[in-house]
Amino acid sequence: MKQLTQQLKSGRMEILEVAFPILGKNQLLVRNHYSVISAGTEGKTVTDARKGYIAKARSRQKEVNQIIELIKSQGLKETYNLVMNKLEAPSSMGYSSAGEVIAVGSEVSGYKVGDFVSCGGKDACHADVVAVNINLCVKVPKIVSLKYAAFTTLAAIALQGIRQAEVSVGGNCVVIGLGLIGQLTVQLLNASGIRCIGIDVNDIQVKAGISCGAHISLQRNQEGLESIILNATSGAGSDAVIITAGTTSLDPVELAGILCRKKGKVIVVGAVPTGFSRENYYKKELDLRMSSSYGPGRYDLNYEEKGIDYPIGYVRWTENRNMQTFINLLEEGKLFLDKIITHTFSLLDAPEAYNMIIEKTEYYSGILIEYDSTNEIQSTIYLEKANFLKSKVNASFIGAGSFAQNILLPRLQKLCTLTGVVTAHGNTSRYIADKYNFSYCSDQASRIVEDPSINAVFITTRHDLHAEYVIAAIKACKNVFVEKPLSLNELQLNQIQETYQDISTKIPLRLMVGYNRRFSPYIRKIKSTFTDDQRKSIHMRINAGMVPGNHWVNDPDIGGGRIVGEACHFIDLATYLAGSPVTFVHATGFSEHQGILDTVCINLTFSNGSVASINYFANGSKDLSKELIEVFCNGSVAVLDDFRNLTIFGKKKTSLKGKQDKGHENELIEFIMSIQDGLPSPISFNELIHTSLVTFKVLESIKENRALPM
Repeated sequence: MKQLTQQLKSGRMEILEVAFPILGKNQLLVRNHYSVISAGTEGKTVTDARKGYIAKARSRQKEVNQIIELIKSQGLKETYNLVMNKLEAPSSMGYSSAGEVIAVGSEVSGYKVGDFVSCGGKDACHADVVAVNINLCVKVPKIVSLKYAAFTTLAAIALQGIRQAEVSVGGNCVVIGLGLIGQLTVQLLNASGIRCIGIDVNDIQVKAGISCGAHISLQRNQEGLESIILNATSGAGSDAVIITAGTTSLDPVELAGILCRKKGKVIVVGAVPTGFSRENYYKKELDLRMSSSYGPGRYDLNYEEKGIDYPIGYVRWTENRNMQTFINLLEEGKLFLDKIITHTFSLLDAPEAYNMIIEKTEYYSGILIEYDSTNEIQSTIYLEKANFLKSKVNASFIGAGSFAQNILLPRLQKLCTLTGVVTAHGNTSRYIADKYNFSYCSDQASRIVEDPSINAVFITTRHDLHAEYVIAAIKACKNVFVEKPLSLNELQLNQIQETYQDISTKIPLRLMVGYNRRFSPYIRKIKSTFTDDQRKSIHMRINAGMVPGNHWVNDPDIGGGRIVGEACHFIDLATYLAGSPVTFVHATGFSEHQGILDTVCINLTFSNGSVASINYFANGSKDLSKELIEVFCNGSVAVLDDFRNLTIFGKKKTSLKGKQDKGHENELIEFIMSIQDGLPSPISFNELIHTSLVTFKVLESIKENRALPM
């Protein structure tokens, strides 16, 4: 299929042939008929992308600060590679479309193939086919044109601003900024029985305000503007002012304070600064509100990704209900979008639309992209230019996010043949396939699992999909490398264990989890300093840092939380250094923020008498090194600071210093060599199962507040 993409590094726009997006269990797969270009939001993205590096940095101070912090923690080279991956990857554009359902996720009800829907959010992009979460889709009746329905997301933004204004029938409202969102706001206010007054700096958009139903539409600099609006509101001032303009000027919010009546409301929908003068807002006791995108549910993972709705008795207007309201108004003939639509481009000609927006060669408002919904499209893309490395190992990836792109793939492409890649988004799959010489990219994990040419499957998806794909790959007799964790719970772990034991009795298989730290040369040096039968006291301090509470890693259903998702690394490492299995677990912890268990003390006892203390903390300073590992044994101490500096204190002091090496390269080399040479997996299956069980036991110990035997 085709998708419009933009490279953030150069601003170059392309129509790429990409694989279909993966259909999630709470999603609809939709073949677009139309999508809408948001000239304000997308125009700024394109403008920023076309700037030079210095100008980019000035316009993205937050990202620059994040890069500086990354350089401190990961080094210049790793940070550079990460940033280049972000800048060079073809990013998607658009967030409002409409089309026909061609597939339905396994947990979706109420929709069927052939339904027409409008779609919202970042997945409703400018592409032949999109996969969109169910709470960001609404049905479109057949009597409603899909070219109008494609505006649903932008209309929901406008409608949420009106909801925030709380203006009732017979009231009045000023709209500052008569671009696309402003014109939609005017029509929606008019349809709701609210008298609307429009204001803009552009004469053409002032006229557009009248055609959209504004009672009065005024040029911002018109003489007597304040008096005209005062007279039009019976001398009281406006009940509410909705700011839909996008500008760096303070004028819209200052003007809103002047025009609003006492105890009225000012609603900020557009991107404007809010450093206003106090006088009007203080004297009139004005209520200044921000309107968040399409409405309640926006940016909530449970709502948008899991499809969990808010009860209507508690949240009357969610983003989905706002979208549905717009469709209802279209069906009832109360809106007139022909007055808003100024241009229609084919997908192939879409870059011309952005040139028009940036260069302002002509007036525009509603800009549609129209798709040829009759042409045949392919879900899998084969790349003829792939230059294969001759190897006995043909590897493929299911999932390939930032970690895979920055850590695994650059090292792996030198070790084996890369065959197929599947990621959630087609543009990402295509970028990875081109960059690392995969032979194809697809939308189906089963395509990789069932490919007879593939003998190694790398699984680097979100954590909730690990167990499912591991089991499928093992059943297909593939060697498997899965990023930690192996599973999110014991039920999944038992299923993996049963499947592996059944298949491995018939054919030798290797299952590997990405516990890379045990492969670090620094750790190997510590390991060789002591013997497994010696009792060791192991101390690990991990300055993990805070992860936002709404991050998917913290979600128990998707990421499993930071203990299952991250602390398992150090449980494996402690077990490796002890050279013995865990016999007792005692853990305590607390939530540093938002109820997330992310600061814990884990105490382990091993069968050979060794002990380990793993202190995984999220409440520390970024200025402190991330990981400190100390091993005390038989009069000697090994101290490893952040996998850069190793000092062994014994009969004589030994020091090793070099670049940070957490063992990723050695881990991959040993896994690939084990397949090539028919050797056992670098980490035994029993060890992998044991580490997962200990991790689950940690959570149980915290919950029960007691030591637990294994």
